[in-house]
Amino acid sequence: MPTDKMVDLSGRQIRRFPLCICSFRELVKLYLSDNKLNHLPPELEQLQSLQILALDFNFFQTLPPVVCTLKQLCILYLGNNKLGDLPAELRQLQNLKTLWIESNCLYHLPSVVCELKHLKTLHVGSNALRALPGQLQYLKELRTIWLSSNQLTDFPPVLLHMPFLEVIDVDCNAIRDFPNLVHLTGLKLVIYDHNPCRNAPKVGKGVHRVGRWSEESPEPRKRSGLGRDKGSEDINSLLPPPPLSCKLSHSN
Repeated sequence: MPTDKMVDLSGRQIRRFPLCICSFRELVKLYLSDNKLNHLPPELEQLQSLQILALDFNFFQTLPPVVCTLKQLCILYLGNNKLGDLPAELRQLQNLKTLWIESNCLYHLPSVVCELKHLKTLHVGSNALRALPGQLQYLKELRTIWLSSNQLTDFPPVLLHMPFLEVIDVDCNAIRDFPNLVHLTGLKLVIYDHNPCRNAPKVGKGVHRVGRWSEESPEPRKRSGLGRDKGSEDINSLLPPPPLSCKLSHSN
């Protein structure tokens, strides 16, 4: 058992999950990013202490059922796969706080996401979403939603009923008109750049805007350009870090 209760097998070109890992019953973090996996064995269920699981940059077309048995998961990275939906069994992961499902094949936001009551961060960028379900407003603990590079033609109405949101990213969509967002009292940052918009969203005092007609000059998504002044540092603090597994695999 690793002393730090972490196993990182990122970037190993693995096609089959090594079953020996399942003997580490107290494992907390498992990084399997940037491999060639398309399934996981049922024996993975033995890792009931697992809190972080990174499966991004693989070849999953469906989420392996065993993932939904890992009820202590807090962070789940599923980005850059070939997922077209998520199973209803995902609702069993009620401790989940961070879900990254960016760069998949999603034409709609899976309804089961709206049942993850403790979700705080949702990254669903680079898919093919045209709308968001109204049930999303029931995620009262959600603070950050990333929707960049989808196919939104309108600002999602459900977001207007979520005053607790702190970060909204709708960069690189097809939104022409932005509604008034002043009533979203928890809002700290809205990113709306690269839209064919005719107006900038109105926001409350102290809210950062990044896009046409805004007062912000840096683009937060270009992280290497941040930190040059206090304003950009404030925005940078609102951005989520990339998965540790991605950092490690890309540094090799």
